[in-house]
Amino acid sequence: MPTGNVARHCFSYGICLVMLSLFLPLTRNALPLAAAEPANDDEAAVRPVTLPAALAGPDTVPATTEPPFLPVQNRLPVAAPPGAIVLLSARPQAGADSELPQFVNMSGGPIDWPVREGSIQVQVTPGHANHILSTAVFRDADIHAEFMTTPQGQGNSGLYLHGHYELQIYDSFGVNPPTEQDEGSLYRFGKPLVNAARPTGQWQVYDIRFRAPRRDAKGHVEKVGSITAWLNGQKVQDNIEFQEPRSPYIPFKHGVNDYLRGIEKRLKETGFGPLFLQDHGSPVRFRNIWIVPRTDS
Repeated sequence: MPTGNVARHCFSYGICLVMLSLFLPLTRNALPLAAAEPANDDEAAVRPVTLPAALAGPDTVPATTEPPFLPVQNRLPVAAPPGAIVLLSARPQAGADSELPQFVNMSGGPIDWPVREGSIQVQVTPGHANHILSTAVFRDADIHAEFMTTPQGQGNSGLYLHGHYELQIYDSFGVNPPTEQDEGSLYRFGKPLVNAARPTGQWQVYDIRFRAPRRDAKGHVEKVGSITAWLNGQKVQDNIEFQEPRSPYIPFKHGVNDYLRGIEKRLKETGFGPLFLQDHGSPVRFRNIWIVPRTDS
């Protein structure tokens, strides 16, 4: 090729390279990296961000974002949301059939806890084993319960999730630092992040996000469970994990009968179990208890 033609081709090729280097960043920036702009800020908070199909590789799983667990606890009682299973109304009244507590005693019969002043009260027994359990069973769920401690027996009670894992109720106001036995603790698993307990005689509230452990065909835990809990407007447990129960006081270890054996057997086979309210020697009061099943529960 003549020398002049070579020079012209090199010059043209150089211009093309320069233009291409300028053009590629523009096209790269023009590629959409998310879905269309949301209509408002609330929509933006819950909409998952995913890569366009053209950019996602064969093994890419679109990211999803679960809304954070931020229960409303600033004003009691809190209304049950749509889809909730109400176990105890916000203001139970004696003789109101539509508001009877959805609980049974440890043998599956009627409970003897009295209804007083718009709440039910623990019927204390010498053996501290007069627990009651919900007629509804669940696997993963959000659980709401309002309660009031009393000076007698140090306000000792608790919420036994599936009868295995206890969110402690106790007269712990002012205790510093709180321990694994104080209110807000996941008993024998983790002390509360903060002491959020109120003085005895005031209504308090728990909101709990519970994921049950998964078990194999023999009933052994093969995937840990977890709990996040809020007490009186403060987070006291943050995704704490657990396997088998550690408390020596769980209902399945005291006063066991055929009814309870059947409950625990079904729990280990299906992953579904009830909520227990504990008798531990103190006439603690309860009201407004409801659960919202989650996922495939």
